[in-house]
Amino acid sequence: MVQTERFSAPARRVDAVAQRLRELGARWPASDGVGVFNRVYLAVTVAVGRDIAQGRFADPRAAAALDVRFAERYVRAVELVESGGAGPACWRPLFQYRRHPGVQPLQFALAGINAHIGHDLAHALVDTARSLACDPLELEDEFDRVGELLVALEERIREDLMPGPDLLQVADPLTHLLGSWSLDRARDGAWSSARALWALREFPGLADEFGQRLDAGVGLVGRMLLTPLSR
Repeated sequence: MVQTERFSAPARRVDAVAQRLRELGARWPASDGVGVFNRVYLAVTVAVGRDIAQGRFADPRAAAALDVRFAERYVRAVELVESGGAGPACWRPLFQYRRHPGVQPLQFALAGINAHIGHDLAHALVDTARSLACDPLELEDEFDRVGELLVALEERIREDLMPGPDLLQVADPLTHLLGSWSLDRARDGAWSSARALWALREFPGLADEFGQRLDAGVGLVGRMLLTPLSR
């Protein structure tokens, strides 16, 4: 019973996150760019919850805490924009271009992943370390496991959302654009950013400046990923 509760209680926390994502997704039509990302993120969250419940995380409590903190960043961005705010710079391109007819669903999905991994994951890791009173290095296994799920999902996303066989052509603009971005590199960058933010925690001014630069830089990449490629 104790062993079962060790996994089921954290899994329920992640299930609550998944339910929140379902509620958000129900607001938007299938063509909405934020909705495209939301469906992708829901799939990742369900996979994390399943793996926690099946004991695939060494520390299920830490894994659930990281997942919840991670999701909070995205949900807050949605709520801020829907209340009339600008939202974090990393998310602005996706919200601004969410209905652009020249942007492909795959671009929406990867732009959302870029914002969430490149910016939110670093902050979520630091937030989780603070809440658990540990160093981010102690959460590396959980970080890596979530990253593995994302990498596996990215391959499926590319297969499911590719608009057609023309993308096999090297000269195709979308092939060129998507080939310039890598989830592995974004995940490595998030780990380095989290360590930098943690090292700067006793220097709030520098930490804030670093966070703003990170936000802006990730937003710039997102804007490029959303370059309209067709009418």
